[in-house]
Amino acid sequence: MPHPKNSLSLVADIGGTNTRVALADGAALLPETIRRYRNEDFVGLETVLRRYIADEDNVDPIAACVALAGPVRDGVGTMTNLDWTIDSDTLKRATNSEHTAILNDLQAQGHAIGHISNDNLANVCDGPSASDAATKLVIGVGTGFNAAAVFDENTGRLVTPSEAGHANLPIRTEAELRLCQFVETAHGFPAVEDVLSGRGLERVYAWLGHEAGTPEEKKAADIMASCADGSDPRAVDAAKTFARVLGTVAGNLSLIHLPFGGVYLVGGVANAFAPYLVEFGFLDAFRDKGRFAGFMGNFSVTVVQDDYAALTGCANHLVQSHG
Repeated sequence: MPHPKNSLSLVADIGGTNTRVALADGAALLPETIRRYRNEDFVGLETVLRRYIADEDNVDPIAACVALAGPVRDGVGTMTNLDWTIDSDTLKRATNSEHTAILNDLQAQGHAIGHISNDNLANVCDGPSASDAATKLVIGVGTGFNAAAVFDENTGRLVTPSEAGHANLPIRTEAELRLCQFVETAHGFPAVEDVLSGRGLERVYAWLGHEAGTPEEKKAADIMASCADGSDPRAVDAAKTFARVLGTVAGNLSLIHLPFGGVYLVGGVANAFAPYLVEFGFLDAFRDKGRFAGFMGNFSVTVVQDDYAALTGCANHLVQSHG
């Protein structure tokens, strides 16, 4: 059945591998319209969106918002792990929308906080009660790594972009220094994302093999499977190293932004680690801040387990921006 013209919004979440696209009625996603496309099958986002519109009976949306895994500057978004760019003119042309917006994917996740079902939230640790307007922090761990602070002001919600995954890895021990030296061979620089991502977990596993003198490689999904069944002690050690580094980085970011409204971990890798974070030392590393160790108890930590949170965030951003 054709959709009403100039009534619905088109929202898209562009990852390194797949693009999810959906329609929204105001802030509410229409679940039956969610479609997933493999990026390798298309030359660019405009082609994906045109395919989606055709697949949805040539829908004519009134607004469109896309979230992408990469920096956005002056209305132009550039993918970090894919040779795609998108600007407002292209988005308007592809969707025939009156209003458009382009967000970094973590910004979109930030706009979703408070609009996600409790069934899709996994508690890691509690914090003191806080006002709805308290600052929140979204940390994305998946194909890459990034973070975005969420501020609720009288004028609406502001979610600040960053490229936190490309900052230096923190170093506390000689072993961590050796890990930094091992992963920096990838880009000549030991970035946070070189460890705290899916391929980063694979590098940690390879590093442990290098340290032991028995080199071996393993895919991230297989490492996590080995954690579940206990079949590979090195996989467990790799996951523990990952969880501790994640705790250190998340703690550093929390001291920078003071998210009394909570820290929210999002992304496929964060989801995979949800059952293991406490056991594998995430909280110990998160709170290991010297005389501020007790202060770190002010920040709750939650894992967002909603694959479509970025789409929900795009829809809410359009409502706030254009009504």
